[in-house]
Amino acid sequence: MLGGSSARLARYFAAMVSGLSAATVLFAVAPAARAEVAAADPIDTAMRTCLARADRSTTAGQIQCMDDARTAWRKAADTALMQLLAKLPAAQQKRWQLSQQKWVAWRDAEDTMLGAAFATTSGSTYQLYEADMRLQPVRERALALRNQAAAYDGDTPKARVCSADARCEHVSYDLNRYYRQLYARMPRHARPTVSRAQGDWRAYRDATTPLIDEHARLDLLGARLATLKRLAETVNNH
Repeated sequence: MLGGSSARLARYFAAMVSGLSAATVLFAVAPAARAEVAAADPIDTAMRTCLARADRSTTAGQIQCMDDARTAWRKAADTALMQLLAKLPAAQQKRWQLSQQKWVAWRDAEDTMLGAAFATTSGSTYQLYEADMRLQPVRERALALRNQAAAYDGDTPKARVCSADARCEHVSYDLNRYYRQLYARMPRHARPTVSRAQGDWRAYRDATTPLIDEHARLDLLGARLATLKRLAETVNNH
């Protein structure tokens, strides 16, 4: 991305994990770090090319580039899920299909919540932030499903319960802390959208974590922590 929009988004991404406890930062940024492995993905390349186009230099044009990428990542997620299901026995297929159903429900609730959160802000910068925050969960889901399809070897991962994993416990604690901050900062009439989105995220988490290993669980939790932190610091900004 070029010009002022590029600088604003660069500062935004840098701020995503600023202020997190030192023990949490590593896990909060894990999804972004792993996503860099796929930095040459054609979808990412196409978005960067789109963002750099002179005819997409307006805020509306930049948002359109991100929306197009989001659509492409949704298709990529569907393809990756089909590839994963093709490798699984019937019982595991049903569990992953449930995970996807819960993810779709959360994604839709999250979009509503993001709309309510960014309605408390003003300015083109926050419009760009909102578009990116709608894009990233879809991209992360597609990459996670790709990783699962590539790594599947016939065994179901066995992760310790979160209470037995200090890293999981720590991230979960900070995640809940920022959820409470976000809920408190939201306008009273919009708070139900926050609780609904978080409830649907928990349902997605509960359906998914039995199917993945501890590293993937930390990715999932870390992504949610970074989102809630960013939103808690963004609501009511102008």
